Amino acid sequence: MNLWRDFPALDQAVHGKPLVYLDSAATSQKPRAVIDAISRFYEQDNANVHRGVHALAERATAQLEDARERVRRFINAARADEIVFVRGVTEAVNLVADSFESDRDEIVVTALEHHSNLVPWQRFKVRVAGVDDRGDLRLDELEKLIGPRTRLVAAAHVSNALGTINPVEKIVKLAHDKGVAVLLDGAQAAPHLKVDVQRIGCDFYAFSAHKMYGPMGIGVLYGKAALLDAMRPWQRGGEMVQKVSWESATYQKAPYRFEAGTPDVAAAVGLRAAIEWLSGKDLLEHEQGLLRRGIDVLQTIPGVRLLGAPRERIGILTFTVEGVHPHDVGTVLDQEGIAVRTGHLCAQPLLERFGQTAVVRASLAAYSRPEDLDALGAGLHKVRETFG
Repeated sequence: MNLWRDFPALDQAVHGKPLVYLDSAATSQKPRAVIDAISRFYEQDNANVHRGVHALAERATAQLEDARERVRRFINAARADEIVFVRGVTEAVNLVADSFESDRDEIVVTALEHHSNLVPWQRFKVRVAGVDDRGDLRLDELEKLIGPRTRLVAAAHVSNALGTINPVEKIVKLAHDKGVAVLLDGAQAAPHLKVDVQRIGCDFYAFSAHKMYGPMGIGVLYGKAALLDAMRPWQRGGEMVQKVSWESATYQKAPYRFEAGTPDVAAAVGLRAAIEWLSGKDLLEHEQGLLRRGIDVLQTIPGVRLLGAPRERIGILTFTVEGVHPHDVGTVLDQEGIAVRTGHLCAQPLLERFGQTAVVRASLAAYSRPEDLDALGAGLHKVRETFG
């Protein structure tokens, strides 16, 4: 499978070397189809939505609502009004943290969480289900932590740091058996796995467009209709109201009550184009083959230590190089044209569990190629020579 040529940003040199982009877990590159869809909107259909009766306004509104329906089908939600457009997973989690009402005061999370699915919950008491040495969730711990004070279980579908694929259907069942709702962070799952929220059974599911070949600045919060209808608005202002007086206002039904102000219609159009580009492509087998190659490459390099070995994982390779700070590793690789992520990966508590404060992460995507992993191996040998 060679989808590399669909992505114009990949066809460039960095420091005189061909770009090798291995930072897709931070943000993916965008296919020409997405770039063209956004340009076409601004060239032909740009107008505000839900307000005007002129042709451009009607076309823009139709495109926004078509994107909502396309998202619904992508994750198999039951209804389009269960799809709320937000800026990304961070905003989605904050929305639920502020608007989901309960008299309970504990949030259960996993040790695999990105800061986006941890920090917003810290206004409550956070209880953490740990992981084993492989980086797999301890389901027995999770089950014990869910109790009468649990407000919600918030869990990553896939870890951004280790690539662990959590058993989300089991998580949902454990929580629902005790009458507790579940929010899943799908930022790292949506680009790689088939997501079916009805099969999973979760109450909320969030993902960001920019991780899955779409534009930055837009994401999705799925929520079961009954829950969204019971939640108070998070932001208040234009667009999300029905009637306004000097003293009060009545609010629209979901999803519009959560979409205050002018939406990023062009980004929604780009998200729809990204979903259409993804449609029909079975990328998991391609990425799993590359993951195996990457593990083999890294295991041959002296001093390279991989973090975790989850039983089920996506194409993420997180590692350290003995005696070399991760930022120095990243700088040498950059001079070779290789883009990786270095630092704490917005997962500081998880890294501390594995005895690290900073790491290097190489992450794979639809456009990744075997030669990218060979280049990574050569680059790491250069690191060893430089800091030998």
